[in-house]
This record gives sequence, structure tokens and C-alpha cells, in this order.
Amino acid sequence: MSCPTHQPAAFPKPQVVSVNGVVVARAAIAREAQNHPAGKPIVAWQAAARALVLRELMLQEARRLALTAEPAVDAQGRRETEDEALIRTLAEREVTVPEADEATCRRYYEQNRRRFRSADIFEASHILFAAPANDRAKFAQAQRDAAAVLVELKEHPERFEELARAHSACPSGQQGGNLGQITAGQTTAEFEAALQTLEPGTLSDAPVATRYGLHIIRLERKHDGRPLPFEIVAERIAAYLTERTRRTATAQYIARLVSRAEITGIELAGAEARNVH
Repeated sequence: MSCPTHQPAAFPKPQVVSVNGVVVARAAIAREAQNHPAGKPIVAWQAAARALVLRELMLQEARRLALTAEPAVDAQGRRETEDEALIRTLAEREVTVPEADEATCRRYYEQNRRRFRSADIFEASHILFAAPANDRAKFAQAQRDAAAVLVELKEHPERFEELARAHSACPSGQQGGNLGQITAGQTTAEFEAALQTLEPGTLSDAPVATRYGLHIIRLERKHDGRPLPFEIVAERIAAYLTERTRRTATAQYIARLVSRAEITGIELAGAEARNVH
């Protein structure tokens, strides 16, 4: 007897989904829906149906062209399925993707110089007041403690290391709160955003809340990132532009297949080409 609290997700019962007369099984769509999380079952079901329709469409085209494919194995030892190999082979044969030349890469580099610079480096210290966000009493106490310490620091900034050793819940407290050098992505988004607003030698105006609790932050020094020369980023730019071209060309190719196909039960948009996998 099944447990009433663990029933499978209910999916809608739309008309039959088919591609050129080949029915896409409702059970297959339901299984695929787990790969398309959404707030409502109907949205997940529709996304899954579109993905399987496009997959079936490309498999039909590969078979029409009598393609054969050898499943590839990636660096982790994962082997493609026969269908995945067929779709890949079809795309490699039918979608022309020119490599980005040096002139194109240089033009992109000049137009997007802000993207090509080394990361800013921050030298910072903090005092952490651990506070689970779901524990209102502890969070409120941490707020009071942090506010009191911040008032003291604004009057006596020279006591930062002393107060960090006394109050910080972070191991860095034993080093006076010193976190060393920090670059983008090494802290939480909230902590990083607060660092960006500080001038060297200054404290955060208010405690900064993150998933770890509340932080009083002091920025010691900031080393601005430097522009990266074209030669260092040229390969990365070429790979990005080539991949962007590949995605666009693949979407256009699939749109042509869709325009020639008889598809029932689901509406397809051009952007759905990205759902093929």
C-alpha cells in the first residue's frame, strides 16, 4: 500500500505529443520533467515535452541521413548513449561553425576591455557573530552584540584585533580577524559587495548579514586589478566566440527542422533549441 504523503507528482493530460507521427510517450515526458525544475508541474511537463520533441526530431533526421555514430567517452569515463552520439554526429555534419579569427577576437577584446583584467585583491579583516537565520532569538542576540561592538570600534578603532579575539566566531579571530588576501568568489556575495563599498582603513557602517551570521568588516588594503594583454586572453575569447556561433547556428538549424516537421501536442519556440541534450 502506497503512502498518501509520497504520491508521484501529478502532470496534466494534454493532447498526444508527436513528431512526424511518432508519439512521445507520456511516461517519458514525466521522467524527463525531473530535469526541468519549475514552480508548477505543468511548466516542468511542457519543458520536458519540448526537450523530447526536439530530441526526437534530430534523431529522425539523423536516421533519414543514415548516419552512424561511435559513442564518445569523456575524461570522467562517462560514455554517450547511442542517441546522444547520433545527435552529436548530426550537429557536427550539418551545422557549420567557423572558427573565430584573430581580427574578430581583437575587435571583441577592444569592445569589452573591462572584462579582461586581473581580479581586484582585497586585504580584509572581520569579526563574525554566528547567527542562524532561522533562529530568531540567536539572530537577535547576534545583532545586539554586533551593534555594541561596532559602536565601540567607531570610538576606538585601534581595538579591532582585541575585540576580534574576544568575540569572533571565525578561526581568523585568533589572528585579530585578519582574512589575508581575498579575490572575487572567495567569500559570500554579501561580504564581497560590502568590501566593494569600503575605502582602505574603514569599517562597514553596519553589520553585514550572510549565511554564516553577522560580520563587522574592515578593509585594510585594496589592489586594483590590471588589464590583461590580448595575447593572454586570445584563446579564451576565440573559444567563447566559437561556442556562441555554434549555439546560434545550431538553433537556426533546428528551427529549419521544426519548420518542416509535423509536431502536435506542444508549442515550440525558437529558444527551445537549447533544450536538446
